[in-house]
Amino acid sequence: MKEKLLIVAFATSLAFSVDVSAENKPVAIVKDVMDVTIQHKGKSIKIQRNQDNNNTVNPDYAKTSRPCPPFCIQPSELAPGVETIAEVEVLSYLSKMSAGDNSILVIDSRTSDWVKKGTIPGAKNIPWTKLSPVQGADPISIIEIMEKEFGITESEGLLDFSNAKTLVMFCNGMWCGQSPNNIKNLLKFGYPAHKIKWYRGGMQDWESLGLTTTPGE
Repeated sequence: MKEKLLIVAFATSLAFSVDVSAENKPVAIVKDVMDVTIQHKGKSIKIQRNQDNNNTVNPDYAKTSRPCPPFCIQPSELAPGVETIAEVEVLSYLSKMSAGDNSILVIDSRTSDWVKKGTIPGAKNIPWTKLSPVQGADPISIIEIMEKEFGITESEGLLDFSNAKTLVMFCNGMWCGQSPNNIKNLLKFGYPAHKIKWYRGGMQDWESLGLTTTPGE
């Protein structure tokens, strides 16, 4: 009996020592870059990874098996000319925006119920329903959004994309169809494919890496 107690005590102490040694190790974004400061709604926000080495993924993004359809796995290439990007590229675009580059817009394509749970700092919420004719959005209202938000001009029914902004679009992840819907609808209106960037991993990958989020409206 005493021998069993000693084994249990040793195992417990070993587990404790492993946990302690794993704590407080710096979690950088990439080598030598701990954080990126961006502007969100007029305030400076520091984006970094969660520094708790024992942190686990947000339960909202832990589910692996959502019904398909509609939550089917998206391809890596959404459409010809549309670049698929990852977190480092998203951070680069956010940094450029915060430095005053008005030719870029990072867009959260999700509906408000999801955005309220947290979004990427610096992103603007334009729900996919606002750009989807299937969801009741008429062409006039879609063009108005493009004029107001995306730098498009319209004259006598013709759209001028010469000053179109570079749009970085995301939603909930590789199983989410909201940003793909936005992108495909914009392409139908003639939006230049090379001016659209798709963050396929979306919030699920962002959360799984422990990156900073901010509550959406």
